[in-house]
Amino acid sequence: MKAGYRGWLEAQKYDAGTINAQMYRAGRVEEHHGNLDDHYANDRMASLIDSLKYSTDDKRHNRPNPSKIPFDGDIRNNLASYRNAVERYRKFRDAAGELVDVPQTEEGRTEPAASTVEEEVGQRIGLERDMQAALRIEIDQLEQGLTIIDDGAERSVDSGFIDITARDASGTTVVIELKAGPAGQRAVAQILSYMGDVSAEEESGKVRGILVASNFDAKAKAAARMVPSLILRKYSVRFLFSDGHA
Repeated sequence: MKAGYRGWLEAQKYDAGTINAQMYRAGRVEEHHGNLDDHYANDRMASLIDSLKYSTDDKRHNRPNPSKIPFDGDIRNNLASYRNAVERYRKFRDAAGELVDVPQTEEGRTEPAASTVEEEVGQRIGLERDMQAALRIEIDQLEQGLTIIDDGAERSVDSGFIDITARDASGTTVVIELKAGPAGQRAVAQILSYMGDVSAEEESGKVRGILVASNFDAKAKAAARMVPSLILRKYSVRFLFSDGHA
């Protein structure tokens, strides 16, 4: 594992307990499956992640632990936590060489410089992290009765990483996706993919979603109207000022 991983986790604004848990789980995988960076160089960890999968069908048929990691308790839940740790480490490694797609501009217009694009993307990701940290402290601001169930870290599913996973007062799993600016049709498709993955993993299959953004375009609103289990929530930011000489 690269030395900068803990610093990267801290930069994502995870709390100390979550960071320690992620470091421990990644270390356990490395201990029993070999160097994580070698796995990344080989196939970007795809084979390793596959070896840590355990489906509801596997659990139903009481199949044995397919990994090399020894542990007691629920196989599916344990492997999900180790797989999550590996996928998070892959996200860290990807971040070092992450490329930003810049839409082609009309002929004659000047494309933004790469440094400008990187700065804008960085600001957007930073704001989303701030939103996530604030909601994790007071999730009731979003909806009364919500309880966070992801151990303080984004849940990994086949479609990506869920910003916050919670449970509502009725016991339904709630997928929460945060967007720093306006959200469009693509954001709706993204959260629906997450909801589909969670539904496949949860035995009850009861899942709904909350998409949070500063605003929603007409296509996003139209798409959401056809999905009763998805609600849209707008956020706003208010600045408070005080005397700096006091």
